[in-house]
Amino acid sequence: MSGTSFALVMRVLIFGNSGSGKSTLARQMSRQHGLTHLDLDAIVWEPGQIAVPRPPEAVAASLQAFLNDHERWVIEGCYGELVQAAAGACTELIFLNPGLSTCLTHNRARPWEPHKYASKAEQDAMLEHLQAWVAGYYDRDDAWSYKAHRRLFDGHPGFKREMTG
Repeated sequence: MSGTSFALVMRVLIFGNSGSGKSTLARQMSRQHGLTHLDLDAIVWEPGQIAVPRPPEAVAASLQAFLNDHERWVIEGCYGELVQAAAGACTELIFLNPGLSTCLTHNRARPWEPHKYASKAEQDAMLEHLQAWVAGYYDRDDAWSYKAHRRLFDGHPGFKREMTG
């Protein structure tokens, strides 16, 4: 079939603890494969506000709109309930699980995220809170915990891979 172009439908869902490398991998895959990138932080939190969650129904509607509007995508985040909601549409599920030490180190080296914070100083002021939350990843039982992520990964029937260390 000379002259025919074929674009593989890729819908990659990346999840793990904060600092595990989700955003870095998602940006790399987005560039490499021409995928539309959604950082779940962008739909979970009120724009321009620190740690102010949007109403759950607004978050769910935003995720569904993204899934409806894009055929080829990479979605990344730590929000187990949103990963679960998108998992049925993904062609690949990636669980980033490099260990606590790596996550804490990555968070300390994190560049300013202007889409989340008005300034680097504002971001840095939240670092110790973030580090404490990250440190609890293996002990918590919430939807954003290792236990929830492990259940989600283990129960996913489609193509999946876990990246450790």
